[in-house]
Amino acid sequence: MPNRTKVIKPLLIPNGRLIDPGQGIDETGNLFIAEGKIGWLGQGKLPRTGYDILDAQGLIVCPGFIDFHCHLRQPGFEEKETIATGAQAAARGGFTTVCAMPNTTPPLDNPSVIDYVKSTAASDGAVRVLPIGCVSLGRQGQAPVDFTALASAGVIAFTDDGEPVANSRLMTQALEFNRLLGLPIIDHCEDRSLTEGGQMNQGALSARLGLGGIPAVAEESMVKRDLTLAEHSGGHLHIAHVSTAGSVELIRRAKKRGVRVTAEVTPHHLSLTEELVAGYNTLAKVNPPLRTREDVKALIKGLNDKVIDIIATDHAPHTRADKEVEFTEAAFGISGLETALGSLMGLVHRGEIALPVLIASLTSEVAKIIGDKYSRLGTLAAGAPADVTIFDPDKEWLVDPDSFASKGKNTPLAGTTLKGKVMATIYGGKIVYIDDKMGMVRG
Repeated sequence: MPNRTKVIKPLLIPNGRLIDPGQGIDETGNLFIAEGKIGWLGQGKLPRTGYDILDAQGLIVCPGFIDFHCHLRQPGFEEKETIATGAQAAARGGFTTVCAMPNTTPPLDNPSVIDYVKSTAASDGAVRVLPIGCVSLGRQGQAPVDFTALASAGVIAFTDDGEPVANSRLMTQALEFNRLLGLPIIDHCEDRSLTEGGQMNQGALSARLGLGGIPAVAEESMVKRDLTLAEHSGGHLHIAHVSTAGSVELIRRAKKRGVRVTAEVTPHHLSLTEELVAGYNTLAKVNPPLRTREDVKALIKGLNDKVIDIIATDHAPHTRADKEVEFTEAAFGISGLETALGSLMGLVHRGEIALPVLIASLTSEVAKIIGDKYSRLGTLAAGAPADVTIFDPDKEWLVDPDSFASKGKNTPLAGTTLKGKVMATIYGGKIVYIDDKMGMVRG
């Protein structure tokens, strides 16, 4: 049988601004990749021949982005996304690792489904796909999964995302298993008794539009409960898609008390507000909903203060039919992998977030949460996997959903000009995405 293993040529990336927050590096220099690993950065010995050159003059070179919260929809909803299309979208967005949420059909609540996701990702995925397992069987919030079996199958965290873990006893059990297995417990914090019929952020705008409101307290009451349970159990709690100023303050106080909690915020909650819903724009319908300007300011401050640890896309692709309906019938969710960097760079250009802070929240800080097995991700250290993102912080581009690799064209940013674009993505030493304008010299 012929050997199908493809030899990846060494690659020199010269003249880039190398930013690796995990190592405290921010300097102009060269990066050399060989045998799928980082060879050296700065200056080092080059082979005489046999390597390619990808010039990064005027560009940022950093570790490959890691998305801790992504919906790839397969198995069960392949009309919305597949592992292949989602991974391609990730590559275009600069992500070399994506963590797949378990709200599929069947859900990721047993080792056989985990094996299916892993094998499909290995054969079809352009980037690394790490599965996240359910907390409860069938995501029904009643009986716990076999945490140990799922951990052995390769999950990197547990969550019933899309559904909150409303049962406090079950949530406590999960947090106690975290202490045994070391895998974080992620919760979608929402008190469903307060959000029934809710369509958007509760406030003056929802009242004017006649739409059911989703109040901030629905998130904050569940955040408070989860923090209490984490403090009691000593387990590692991770709070998904924080959206309110009140939640930021609760997490801030809990961290000061020593509670083991990490938190994430999405690009859309950092950059967009409820005002986008005016006109009944279903593309801006997301859960948790887009909030107020004051909430956005609090989220940005929380990220700068390290109260919020990471940025995660909550990439939620849908079909056109899911969104081209009455607002109350439309699905919640935004397709966000391919617009994440561009929307976040707006914060950098406005001076609201420093570039190294932004990169850390997409790389080294995420690697810390994923755990020891993947501790070599999110860095440009010699010997680490050669996962690299190259982007132009100043390149302007028009968001055209029809050109997305993702099946999900559902973005409220359609027709918007963003400033900041991924030019190349390298996964395991292989270029999995390169912009047409990026020059390459073959050795």
